[in-house]
Amino acid sequence: MNKVMIAATAALLGVAGMAVAQEVADTDGDGVYSMEELMAAYPSLTPETFALIDANGDGTVDSDELTAAQEAGTLAN
Repeated sequence: MNKVMIAATAALLGVAGMAVAQEVADTDGDGVYSMEELMAAYPSLTPETFALIDANGDGTVDSDELTAAQEAGTLAN
């Protein structure tokens, strides 16, 4: 029974963490995320990590790059 409760709690916390991670706001409405926009949700984001997330090197992070970074654990949920 304890294992079931622990697993259920962990699953709920994981879902809650994913909801927080998705709260990145595109404040200027250009359809992509700047370093500043990502830092609002991820205050410890470094320029090096931003560059890693920006897979195509265009200086912004699109929704696919953001999702990939979250799934890879590059951005903590």
